[in-house]
Amino acid sequence: MREALRGLTVRGRSFLAAGAAAALSAVILGEKDLLRVAILLIVLPLLAAGYVRRSRYKLACSRSLEPHRVPVGTTARVVLRLQNMSRLPTGTLLLEDRLPYALGSRPRVVLERLGAHQASSVAYTVRADVRGRYEIGPLVVRLTDPFGFCELTRAFPSVDRLTVIPQVVPLPTVRLPGEYAGSGESRARSVAVHGEDDAATREYRRGDDLRRVHWKSTARTGELMVRREEQPWESRATVVLDTRAAAHRGEGPTASFEWAVSAAASIAVHLHTAGYKLRLVTDSDVDTEQLDTAGDSILLDRLADVRVAQRGDIGMLVERVRRQTDGGLVIALLGTLTTAEAELLAGLRVNGATCVGFLIDSSAWLTLPATARAEADQAHDAAALALLHSGWRVVGVGHGGSLPALWPQAGRGSQGFAWRAALAETVAGGMR
Repeated sequence: MREALRGLTVRGRSFLAAGAAAALSAVILGEKDLLRVAILLIVLPLLAAGYVRRSRYKLACSRSLEPHRVPVGTTARVVLRLQNMSRLPTGTLLLEDRLPYALGSRPRVVLERLGAHQASSVAYTVRADVRGRYEIGPLVVRLTDPFGFCELTRAFPSVDRLTVIPQVVPLPTVRLPGEYAGSGESRARSVAVHGEDDAATREYRRGDDLRRVHWKSTARTGELMVRREEQPWESRATVVLDTRAAAHRGEGPTASFEWAVSAAASIAVHLHTAGYKLRLVTDSDVDTEQLDTAGDSILLDRLADVRVAQRGDIGMLVERVRRQTDGGLVIALLGTLTTAEAELLAGLRVNGATCVGFLIDSSAWLTLPATARAEADQAHDAAALALLHSGWRVVGVGHGGSLPALWPQAGRGSQGFAWRAALAETVAGGMR
Protein backbone atom coordinates (compact mmCIF):
# COMPACT_ATOMS: atom_id res chain seq x y z
CA MET A 1 0.00 0.00 0.00
CA ARG A 2 2.91 2.35 0.66
CA GLU A 3 3.99 2.03 -2.96
CA ALA A 4 0.47 2.85 -4.10
CA LEU A 5 0.42 5.95 -1.90
CA ARG A 6 3.72 7.05 -3.41
CA GLY A 7 2.02 6.81 -6.80
CA LEU A 8 -0.59 9.46 -5.96
CA THR A 9 -0.81 12.12 -8.62
CA VAL A 10 -0.96 15.86 -7.98
CA ARG A 11 -4.74 15.62 -8.02
CA GLY A 12 -4.74 12.83 -5.46
CA ARG A 13 -2.33 14.64 -3.15
CA SER A 14 -4.41 17.81 -3.46
CA PHE A 15 -7.53 15.92 -2.38
CA LEU A 16 -5.68 14.50 0.63
CA ALA A 17 -4.41 17.95 1.61
CA ALA A 18 -7.83 19.47 1.15
CA GLY A 19 -9.43 16.69 3.19
CA ALA A 20 -6.92 17.11 6.03
CA ALA A 21 -7.48 20.88 6.08
CA ALA A 22 -11.27 20.42 6.05
CA ALA A 23 -11.07 17.86 8.88
CA LEU A 24 -8.94 20.21 11.01
CA SER A 25 -11.36 23.07 10.35
CA ALA A 26 -14.35 20.86 11.20
CA VAL A 27 -12.81 19.89 14.54
CA ILE A 28 -12.00 23.51 15.41
CA LEU A 29 -15.40 24.85 14.31
CA GLY A 30 -17.43 21.84 15.39
CA GLU A 31 -19.01 21.41 11.95
CA LYS A 32 -20.10 17.80 11.40
CA ASP A 33 -21.09 18.37 7.77
CA LEU A 34 -17.67 19.76 6.98
CA LEU A 35 -16.17 16.69 8.66
CA ARG A 36 -18.19 14.44 6.35
CA VAL A 37 -16.83 16.32 3.32
CA ALA A 38 -13.30 16.01 4.71
CA ILE A 39 -13.68 12.25 5.12
CA LEU A 40 -14.93 11.98 1.54
CA LEU A 41 -11.96 13.98 0.24
CA ILE A 42 -9.51 11.74 2.11
CA VAL A 43 -11.17 8.42 1.29
CA LEU A 44 -11.41 8.95 -2.47
CA PRO A 45 -7.61 9.04 -3.14
CA LEU A 46 -7.08 6.13 -0.74
CA LEU A 47 -9.69 4.04 -2.51
CA ALA A 48 -8.13 4.94 -5.86
CA ALA A 49 -4.69 3.88 -4.59
CA GLY A 50 -6.07 0.57 -3.37
CA TYR A 51 -7.85 0.02 -6.68
CA VAL A 52 -4.73 0.68 -8.73
CA ARG A 53 -2.60 -1.44 -6.41
CA ARG A 54 -4.95 -4.37 -6.76
CA SER A 55 -5.14 -4.21 -10.54
CA ARG A 56 -1.36 -3.79 -10.78
CA TYR A 57 -0.77 -7.46 -10.00
CA LYS A 58 -3.56 -8.76 -12.23
CA LEU A 59 -2.09 -7.96 -15.62
CA ALA A 60 -0.43 -10.40 -18.00
CA CYS A 61 1.69 -9.34 -20.95
CA SER A 62 3.28 -11.19 -23.86
CA ARG A 63 5.36 -9.97 -26.80
CA SER A 64 6.08 -11.55 -30.16
CA LEU A 65 8.54 -10.59 -32.89
CA GLU A 66 7.82 -11.25 -36.55
CA PRO A 67 10.53 -12.22 -37.49
CA HIS A 68 13.37 -12.49 -34.97
CA ARG A 69 16.09 -12.08 -37.61
CA VAL A 70 15.94 -9.33 -40.24
CA PRO A 71 18.45 -7.93 -42.73
CA VAL A 72 19.73 -4.38 -42.42
CA GLY A 73 17.23 -1.81 -43.67
CA THR A 74 14.11 -3.96 -43.26
CA THR A 75 11.39 -3.81 -40.64
CA ALA A 76 10.18 -6.22 -37.98
CA ARG A 77 6.71 -6.27 -36.45
CA VAL A 78 6.31 -6.29 -32.68
CA VAL A 79 2.96 -7.42 -31.25
CA LEU A 80 2.08 -6.73 -27.61
CA ARG A 81 -0.79 -8.54 -25.94
CA LEU A 82 -2.06 -7.29 -22.58
CA GLN A 83 -4.71 -9.13 -20.59
CA ASN A 84 -6.63 -8.07 -17.48
CA MET A 85 -6.67 -11.11 -15.18
CA SER A 86 -8.93 -9.57 -12.51
CA ARG A 87 -12.70 -9.33 -12.31
CA LEU A 88 -12.62 -5.54 -12.19
CA PRO A 89 -12.00 -3.27 -15.18
CA THR A 90 -8.82 -1.26 -15.33
CA GLY A 91 -8.45 2.42 -15.82
CA THR A 92 -6.49 4.08 -18.57
CA LEU A 93 -3.29 2.25 -19.43
CA LEU A 94 -0.24 3.87 -21.03
CA LEU A 95 2.08 1.31 -22.66
CA GLU A 96 5.70 2.12 -23.44
CA ASP A 97 8.09 -0.47 -24.84
CA ARG A 98 11.76 0.27 -24.27
CA LEU A 99 13.91 0.20 -27.40
CA PRO A 100 17.58 0.89 -28.13
CA TYR A 101 18.12 4.14 -29.99
CA ALA A 102 19.15 2.28 -33.17
CA LEU A 103 15.59 0.97 -33.54
CA GLY A 104 13.93 4.37 -33.26
CA SER A 105 11.89 6.17 -30.63
CA ARG A 106 10.00 4.32 -27.92
CA PRO A 107 6.41 3.54 -28.96
CA ARG A 108 3.67 4.77 -26.64
CA VAL A 109 0.13 3.38 -26.80
CA VAL A 110 -2.91 4.38 -24.70
CA LEU A 111 -5.59 1.82 -23.79
CA GLU A 112 -8.71 3.43 -22.37
CA ARG A 113 -9.76 0.42 -20.29
CA LEU A 114 -9.70 -3.34 -20.11
CA GLY A 115 -12.78 -5.15 -18.85
CA ALA A 116 -12.74 -8.18 -16.63
CA HIS A 117 -10.56 -10.91 -18.22
CA GLN A 118 -10.41 -8.86 -21.39
CA ALA A 119 -7.32 -8.85 -23.62
CA SER A 120 -6.12 -6.36 -26.16
CA SER A 121 -3.28 -6.44 -28.70
CA VAL A 122 -1.31 -3.59 -30.19
CA ALA A 123 1.42 -3.71 -32.82
CA TYR A 124 4.21 -1.47 -34.03
CA THR A 125 7.17 -1.80 -36.37
CA VAL A 126 10.88 -1.24 -35.85
CA ARG A 127 13.56 -0.65 -38.46
CA ALA A 128 17.30 -1.06 -37.98
CA ASP A 129 19.91 0.38 -40.31
CA VAL A 130 22.81 -0.92 -38.22
CA ARG A 131 23.81 -4.55 -37.70
CA GLY A 132 23.71 -6.08 -34.24
CA ARG A 133 21.58 -7.75 -31.60
CA TYR A 134 19.04 -5.54 -29.90
CA GLU A 135 16.94 -6.09 -26.80
CA ILE A 136 13.29 -5.07 -27.05
CA GLY A 137 11.69 -4.42 -23.71
CA PRO A 138 10.88 -4.51 -20.94
CA LEU A 139 7.35 -3.19 -21.38
CA VAL A 140 6.42 -0.38 -19.00
CA VAL A 141 2.72 0.01 -18.14
CA ARG A 142 1.37 3.03 -16.29
CA LEU A 143 -1.86 2.25 -14.44
CA THR A 144 -4.33 4.95 -13.40
CA ASP A 145 -7.73 5.00 -11.78
CA PRO A 146 -10.77 6.49 -13.58
CA PHE A 147 -10.43 9.79 -11.65
CA GLY A 148 -6.68 10.19 -12.11
CA PHE A 149 -5.91 10.17 -8.38
CA CYS A 150 -3.16 7.51 -8.56
CA GLU A 151 -0.67 6.34 -11.16
CA LEU A 152 1.65 3.37 -10.80
CA THR A 153 4.29 2.06 -13.14
CA ARG A 154 4.88 -1.61 -13.76
CA ALA A 155 7.73 -3.02 -15.84
CA PHE A 156 7.29 -6.56 -17.13
CA PRO A 157 10.60 -8.45 -16.97
CA SER A 158 10.32 -10.20 -20.33
CA VAL A 159 12.78 -9.09 -23.02
CA ASP A 160 12.95 -10.23 -26.65
CA ARG A 161 16.02 -10.05 -28.88
CA LEU A 162 16.06 -8.90 -32.45
CA THR A 163 19.04 -9.90 -34.61
CA VAL A 164 19.84 -7.58 -37.50
CA ILE A 165 22.03 -9.42 -40.00
CA PRO A 166 24.00 -7.89 -42.89
CA GLN A 167 22.25 -7.26 -46.16
CA VAL A 168 22.60 -10.21 -48.53
CA VAL A 169 22.52 -9.57 -52.27
CA PRO A 170 22.10 -12.34 -54.87
CA LEU A 171 25.18 -13.14 -56.92
CA PRO A 172 25.37 -14.52 -60.46
CA THR A 173 26.44 -18.11 -60.99
CA VAL A 174 30.17 -18.21 -61.74
CA ARG A 175 32.50 -21.20 -62.12
CA LEU A 176 35.02 -20.56 -59.34
CA PRO A 177 38.62 -21.77 -59.14
CA GLY A 178 39.63 -24.31 -56.52
CA GLU A 179 36.55 -26.51 -56.83
CA TYR A 180 37.16 -30.05 -55.65
CA ALA A 181 33.76 -31.31 -56.76
CA GLY A 182 34.52 -31.05 -60.45
CA SER A 183 30.90 -30.38 -61.45
CA GLY A 184 29.29 -27.22 -62.68
CA GLU A 185 26.93 -27.10 -59.74
CA SER A 186 29.73 -27.52 -57.17
CA ARG A 187 28.12 -30.50 -55.46
CA ALA A 188 30.46 -32.21 -53.03
CA ARG A 189 31.70 -35.72 -53.69
CA SER A 190 33.89 -37.98 -51.54
CA VAL A 191 36.77 -40.14 -52.77
CA ALA A 192 38.39 -42.52 -50.33
CA VAL A 193 42.05 -43.44 -50.65
CA HIS A 194 43.00 -46.75 -49.04
CA GLY A 195 46.12 -48.83 -48.78
CA GLU A 196 49.37 -48.77 -46.88
CA ASP A 197 51.65 -47.89 -49.76
CA ASP A 198 49.57 -45.13 -51.33
CA ALA A 199 47.94 -43.79 -48.15
CA ALA A 200 47.13 -40.10 -48.18
CA THR A 201 48.96 -38.25 -45.42
CA ARG A 202 49.02 -34.87 -43.76
CA GLU A 203 50.99 -33.10 -41.05
CA TYR A 204 50.51 -34.26 -37.47
CA ARG A 205 48.14 -32.11 -35.40
CA ARG A 206 47.81 -32.08 -31.64
CA GLY A 207 45.28 -34.70 -30.59
CA ASP A 208 45.85 -37.08 -33.52
CA ASP A 209 46.09 -40.77 -32.68
CA LEU A 210 49.76 -41.82 -32.71
CA ARG A 211 48.72 -45.16 -34.20
CA ARG A 212 47.94 -43.28 -37.43
CA VAL A 213 51.54 -42.05 -37.85
CA HIS A 214 52.82 -42.91 -41.35
CA TRP A 215 56.50 -43.64 -40.74
CA LYS A 216 57.55 -43.83 -44.40
CA SER A 217 56.25 -40.32 -45.07
CA THR A 218 57.69 -39.11 -41.76
CA ALA A 219 61.14 -40.40 -42.74
CA ARG A 220 60.88 -38.90 -46.21
CA THR A 221 59.71 -35.40 -45.16
CA GLY A 222 61.46 -35.12 -41.82
CA GLU A 223 58.17 -34.09 -40.14
CA LEU A 224 55.67 -36.22 -38.28
CA MET A 225 52.96 -37.27 -40.76
CA VAL A 226 49.70 -39.13 -40.07
CA ARG A 227 47.65 -41.35 -42.32
CA ARG A 228 44.29 -40.34 -43.68
CA GLU A 229 42.18 -43.44 -43.76
CA GLU A 230 39.66 -41.61 -45.90
CA GLN A 231 40.33 -38.27 -47.53
CA PRO A 232 37.15 -36.45 -48.58
CA TRP A 233 37.31 -34.34 -51.69
CA GLU A 234 34.65 -31.73 -51.33
CA SER A 235 33.94 -28.16 -52.23
CA ARG A 236 35.06 -26.08 -49.30
CA ALA A 237 35.73 -22.39 -48.91
CA THR A 238 37.05 -20.01 -46.29
CA VAL A 239 35.64 -16.48 -46.19
CA VAL A 240 38.17 -14.11 -44.63
CA LEU A 241 37.07 -10.70 -43.35
CA ASP A 242 39.61 -8.00 -42.63
CA THR A 243 38.35 -6.21 -39.48
CA ARG A 244 41.34 -3.94 -38.83
CA ALA A 245 40.17 -0.44 -37.94
CA ALA A 246 43.12 1.06 -39.81
CA ALA A 247 42.06 -0.71 -43.01
CA HIS A 248 38.64 0.91 -43.32
CA ARG A 249 37.24 4.40 -43.64
CA GLY A 250 33.86 6.03 -43.14
CA GLU A 251 31.27 5.70 -40.41
CA GLY A 252 27.87 4.14 -39.98
CA PRO A 253 26.01 2.04 -42.54
CA THR A 254 27.91 3.60 -45.48
CA ALA A 255 31.41 2.81 -44.18
CA SER A 256 33.78 0.62 -46.16
CA PHE A 257 33.69 -1.92 -43.34
CA GLU A 258 29.92 -2.34 -43.71
CA TRP A 259 30.42 -2.95 -47.44
CA ALA A 260 32.92 -5.68 -46.58
CA VAL A 261 30.59 -7.31 -44.03
CA SER A 262 27.67 -7.30 -46.47
CA ALA A 263 29.92 -8.76 -49.17
CA ALA A 264 31.11 -11.50 -46.82
CA ALA A 265 27.51 -12.39 -45.96
CA SER A 266 26.45 -12.43 -49.63
CA ILE A 267 29.39 -14.61 -50.65
CA ALA A 268 28.81 -17.01 -47.75
CA VAL A 269 25.14 -17.48 -48.65
CA HIS A 270 25.99 -17.89 -52.33
CA LEU A 271 28.66 -20.51 -51.68
CA HIS A 272 26.48 -22.40 -49.21
CA THR A 273 23.74 -22.59 -51.83
CA ALA A 274 26.33 -23.92 -54.29
CA GLY A 275 27.19 -26.77 -51.91
CA TYR A 276 30.38 -25.49 -50.31
CA LYS A 277 31.45 -26.33 -46.79
CA LEU A 278 32.09 -22.89 -45.29
CA ARG A 279 34.31 -21.32 -42.69
CA LEU A 280 34.37 -17.67 -41.60
CA VAL A 281 37.58 -16.18 -40.18
CA THR A 282 38.40 -12.65 -39.02
CA ASP A 283 41.35 -11.15 -37.18
CA SER A 284 39.11 -10.24 -34.22
CA ASP A 285 38.92 -13.74 -32.72
CA VAL A 286 36.07 -15.02 -34.90
CA ASP A 287 36.54 -18.48 -36.39
CA THR A 288 33.26 -20.17 -37.23
CA GLU A 289 32.40 -23.21 -39.31
CA GLN A 290 29.00 -23.43 -40.92
CA LEU A 291 26.98 -26.42 -39.78
CA ASP A 292 24.94 -28.22 -42.41
CA THR A 293 21.97 -28.56 -40.07
CA ALA A 294 21.86 -24.83 -39.31
CA GLY A 295 22.30 -23.61 -42.88
CA ASP A 296 24.01 -20.25 -43.15
CA SER A 297 22.32 -18.75 -40.06
CA ILE A 298 25.37 -19.31 -37.82
CA LEU A 299 27.68 -17.35 -40.12
CA LEU A 300 25.14 -14.56 -40.57
CA ASP A 301 24.62 -14.29 -36.82
CA ARG A 302 28.36 -13.99 -36.29
CA LEU A 303 28.55 -11.32 -38.98
CA ALA A 304 25.76 -9.44 -37.20
CA ASP A 305 28.06 -9.08 -34.18
CA VAL A 306 31.42 -8.46 -35.83
CA ARG A 307 33.07 -5.08 -35.18
CA VAL A 308 36.29 -3.41 -36.24
CA ALA A 309 39.35 -4.40 -34.23
CA GLN A 310 41.65 -1.62 -33.06
CA ARG A 311 44.63 -3.98 -32.79
CA GLY A 312 44.10 -6.19 -35.81
CA ASP A 313 47.12 -7.75 -37.47
CA ILE A 314 47.48 -9.37 -40.90
CA GLY A 315 50.04 -11.86 -39.58
CA MET A 316 47.57 -13.02 -36.91
CA LEU A 317 44.85 -13.29 -39.54
CA VAL A 318 47.03 -15.46 -41.76
CA GLU A 319 47.92 -17.72 -38.84
CA ARG A 320 44.29 -18.12 -37.83
CA VAL A 321 43.25 -19.04 -41.37
CA ARG A 322 46.11 -21.53 -41.81
CA ARG A 323 45.30 -23.23 -38.52
CA GLN A 324 42.56 -25.37 -40.08
CA THR A 325 42.60 -24.59 -43.79
CA ASP A 326 43.52 -27.61 -45.90
CA GLY A 327 43.30 -26.42 -49.49
CA GLY A 328 40.10 -25.31 -51.15
CA LEU A 329 38.99 -21.79 -51.96
CA VAL A 330 39.91 -18.73 -49.90
CA ILE A 331 37.94 -15.53 -50.54
CA ALA A 332 39.14 -12.51 -48.59
CA LEU A 333 37.48 -9.12 -48.12
CA LEU A 334 40.49 -6.89 -47.55
CA GLY A 335 40.78 -3.24 -46.61
CA THR A 336 43.74 -0.97 -47.15
CA LEU A 337 47.00 -2.94 -47.28
CA THR A 338 50.63 -2.02 -47.31
CA THR A 339 52.97 -3.90 -49.63
CA ALA A 340 54.46 -5.78 -46.67
CA GLU A 341 51.01 -6.83 -45.44
CA ALA A 342 50.08 -7.98 -48.94
CA GLU A 343 53.20 -10.13 -49.06
CA LEU A 344 52.24 -11.75 -45.74
CA LEU A 345 49.01 -12.94 -47.31
CA ALA A 346 51.05 -15.21 -49.58
CA GLY A 347 51.11 -17.58 -46.61
CA LEU A 348 47.48 -18.52 -47.32
CA ARG A 349 48.38 -20.19 -50.61
CA VAL A 350 49.14 -23.57 -49.03
CA ASN A 351 48.01 -27.09 -49.92
CA GLY A 352 46.86 -25.96 -53.33
CA ALA A 353 44.50 -23.28 -51.99
CA THR A 354 43.15 -20.82 -54.53
CA CYS A 355 42.97 -17.29 -53.11
CA VAL A 356 40.67 -14.55 -54.37
CA GLY A 357 40.96 -11.12 -52.77
CA PHE A 358 38.44 -8.28 -52.98
CA LEU A 359 40.80 -5.39 -52.30
CA ILE A 360 38.80 -2.41 -51.05
CA ASP A 361 40.22 1.02 -51.76
CA SER A 362 38.89 2.45 -48.49
CA SER A 363 40.51 5.84 -49.19
CA ALA A 364 37.81 6.30 -51.84
CA TRP A 365 35.34 6.65 -48.96
CA LEU A 366 37.08 9.94 -48.08
CA THR A 367 37.36 13.26 -49.85
CA LEU A 368 41.08 13.82 -50.35
CA PRO A 369 43.13 16.53 -52.08
CA ALA A 370 44.50 15.66 -55.50
CA THR A 371 48.01 14.93 -54.20
CA ALA A 372 46.76 12.69 -51.38
CA ARG A 373 44.41 10.94 -53.78
CA ALA A 374 47.27 10.15 -56.17
CA GLU A 375 49.36 8.75 -53.32
CA ALA A 376 46.46 6.63 -52.06
CA ASP A 377 45.80 5.24 -55.54
CA GLN A 378 49.48 4.40 -55.98
CA ALA A 379 49.60 2.60 -52.62
CA HIS A 380 46.44 0.67 -53.51
CA ASP A 381 47.86 -0.42 -56.87
CA ALA A 382 51.15 -1.45 -55.25
CA ALA A 383 49.32 -3.65 -52.72
CA ALA A 384 47.27 -5.21 -55.53
CA LEU A 385 50.42 -5.96 -57.51
CA ALA A 386 52.05 -7.55 -54.45
CA LEU A 387 49.03 -9.83 -54.05
CA LEU A 388 49.15 -10.74 -57.74
CA HIS A 389 52.82 -11.63 -57.46
CA SER A 390 51.90 -13.89 -54.53
CA GLY A 391 49.52 -15.85 -56.74
CA TRP A 392 46.29 -14.19 -55.63
CA ARG A 393 43.42 -13.28 -57.92
CA VAL A 394 42.63 -9.65 -57.11
CA VAL A 395 39.35 -7.79 -57.61
CA GLY A 396 39.56 -4.06 -57.01
CA VAL A 397 36.67 -2.43 -55.11
CA GLY A 398 36.01 1.30 -55.18
CA HIS A 399 33.42 3.44 -53.43
CA GLY A 400 29.94 2.50 -54.60
CA GLY A 401 31.13 -0.79 -56.11
CA SER A 402 28.41 -3.38 -56.74
CA LEU A 403 29.30 -6.88 -55.57
CA PRO A 404 27.09 -8.65 -58.19
CA ALA A 405 28.93 -6.72 -60.90
CA LEU A 406 32.34 -7.53 -59.41
CA TRP A 407 31.63 -11.17 -58.60
CA PRO A 408 32.27 -12.59 -62.12
CA GLN A 409 35.87 -11.38 -61.82
CA ALA A 410 36.38 -13.94 -59.02
CA GLY A 411 36.16 -16.68 -61.65
CA ARG A 412 38.39 -14.87 -64.13
CA GLY A 413 40.55 -17.25 -66.13
CA SER A 414 43.09 -16.27 -68.77
CA GLN A 415 41.74 -12.72 -68.75
CA GLY A 416 43.53 -12.29 -65.45
CA PHE A 417 46.94 -12.35 -67.13
CA ALA A 418 46.11 -9.36 -69.30
CA TRP A 419 44.68 -7.52 -66.28
CA ARG A 420 47.78 -8.36 -64.26
CA ALA A 421 50.09 -7.07 -66.96
CA ALA A 422 48.10 -3.85 -67.32
CA LEU A 423 48.21 -3.26 -63.57
CA ALA A 424 51.93 -3.95 -63.40
CA GLU A 425 52.52 -1.48 -66.20
CA THR A 426 50.36 1.14 -64.47
CA VAL A 427 52.14 0.77 -61.15
CA ALA A 428 55.55 0.76 -62.77
CA GLY A 429 54.67 3.93 -64.67
CA GLY A 430 53.44 5.63 -61.48
CA MET A 431 56.71 4.89 -59.66
CA ARG A 432 58.89 6.53 -62.30
